Amino acid sequence: MADAEYAKKTLLAKDAGLDKFFKNASGYAIFPNVGKGGLIIGGASGNGVLYENGVAVGMTSLKKVNIGLQAGGQAVIEVIFFETDAALEKFKNANYEFSAEASAVIAEEGKSENASYSDGVMVIALPKAGLMADASVGGQKFEYHPFVK
Repeated sequence: MADAEYAKKTLLAKDAGLDKFFKNASGYAIFPNVGKGGLIIGGASGNGVLYENGVAVGMTSLKKVNIGLQAGGQAVIEVIFFETDAALEKFKNANYEFSAEASAVIAEEGKSENASYSDGVMVIALPKAGLMADASVGGQKFEYHPFVK
């Protein structure tokens, strides 16, 4: 959870315009350290925290496997914003998966001004280290585990 909070601060330092999404979204999932890599066959994985109305409600994980022309590896911070309660509930109640063409907006100063939701969901990514020219998130699959009350 501390890593997720630090990742949020890092994203806001990179693009303060993201604050409106953190404040106005029904929820968001922060993955502080998504590892991506590949050579022909690639993959990505990471663990994160799901927030509903700014309050942590559970843990989430992502996995991705893909085949195609690719080489390299990188670590990224990824945040998924849910515009509506319905979009958030869909993530929480199903084995959620992004369509093949889904991609992320790379966090840079001012980029969030033109960012928009697609089907109630928006993904922002901030490369931390490594080199891999790929902002795709298509094919990512998620699991959600609520905190026990």
